[in-house]
Amino acid sequence: MRAVLTSVAIVALVATGAIAKDHPADETRVAVTAALADPARADQAGDDVRRKAAETLIFSGVGPGDTVIDYLPGKGYWTRIFTGVVGAKGHVDAMWPAAAASRATATVTDLEARKLANVTPVVQTVNIPASPKPVDLFWTVENYHDVANGGGEAALAAVNKGVFDLLKPGGTYIVVDHASAPGTGISATNTLHRIEPAAVKAQVIAAGFQFVGESDALRNPADDHSLKVFDPAIRGHTDQFIYKFRKPD
Repeated sequence: MRAVLTSVAIVALVATGAIAKDHPADETRVAVTAALADPARADQAGDDVRRKAAETLIFSGVGPGDTVIDYLPGKGYWTRIFTGVVGAKGHVDAMWPAAAASRATATVTDLEARKLANVTPVVQTVNIPASPKPVDLFWTVENYHDVANGGGEAALAAVNKGVFDLLKPGGTYIVVDHASAPGTGISATNTLHRIEPAAVKAQVIAAGFQFVGESDALRNPADDHSLKVFDPAIRGHTDQFIYKFRKPD
């Protein structure tokens, strides 16, 4: 009887969308291509090639109907792409923790002015990401290292646990960040604004995630990891890792 009930429960979870999963590659590719081609993005589209937007989004497995948190979204570059990828049946939260509230104002104003029906700017009153409803994808680009600056390994562990808790079973966690040299751990997060990829992998796995894989779309072997990411010699072309994790389902 227990096995039967378990099977019924699993079917119910799938039917209600409570278990997340990657979209078929072709479906993701079509949705991403259309979103990137949206004329409403003309002001930001010139940055798509440098950011490897298509490759990174397709790697994530995101698609129509998904719920997404774009964490520390900067000026909303990725948020405005996600709005087209997930479509009318999906939703995007552009989310800032309380500690970054002062950085959110201009982007919140811009997103609200655009009247994107499937986007909600969220400025939290706490520093641990949370959501009233489980989501399919948690996405953060060039921000993971900043969490360490506010509390080291303990802060990273707390944020990773928050991400784990808010994702659906099978949900995806994408971390893109500037790479520091092997063996540096989190020692360069404040000085160079970089973090060691192996350290990130270990931290996220420790929170209960499975490591799915990585994309080398933003790798740059010419970056020797010794410069601050804002240095004109490397800015915009740093060696970056793209890691994909999954909450077990």
